Amino acid sequence: MRIKLSSMLAMLTLVVASQFALADEYAEARKVFEDAGESGAFFSHSYGYALFPSIGKGGIGVGGAYGDGKVFVGGAEVGKSSMTQLSIGFQLGGQVYSQIIFFEDRRAFDDFSSGNFEFSAQAAAVAITAAASAQSSTGGGSSAGASGGENDASTVSHGYNKGMAVFTVAKGGLMYEAALAGQKYSYEAR
Repeated sequence: MRIKLSSMLAMLTLVVASQFALADEYAEARKVFEDAGESGAFFSHSYGYALFPSIGKGGIGVGGAYGDGKVFVGGAEVGKSSMTQLSIGFQLGGQVYSQIIFFEDRRAFDDFSSGNFEFSAQAAAVAITAAASAQSSTGGGSSAGASGGENDASTVSHGYNKGMAVFTVAKGGLMYEAALAGQKYSYEAR
């Protein structure tokens, strides 16, 4: 019985420690974006945001990317999200980056949280280091378009495009890419 109790305490300690590590990962990623220049101002002016502390991306001809994130409204966590990406084209290497998507208003949040939101085909290159300022785009790289179905109108206001502003910061790796790719997001309310 004594061995089982010590094993259970060790497991509990690992679970608690891993939760703190995940919380720190999100806090650290948020801090990077807050300090990254232009993206910092969005925290106080947006309806909410989706934060992905680590997205892994790699490919040789055919590639993909994946990352888990959390969604926040009014500073409170309201759900979780995952991002998947498939790309075809000239690409080679691997990279890890952080991404944040700010929602200008409730409509943009509703589009994202509908469960099947995606950014359209793009030619992307994430070229920002963690020490540099983040740059605004509408996708996971330097340029992209958003596709939300009925809300395909092209509108830009206060740094938002179609109600969203996306910032990325490279964390490590090296990847050359000139590929067509579409980022898809799932959403699960908390």
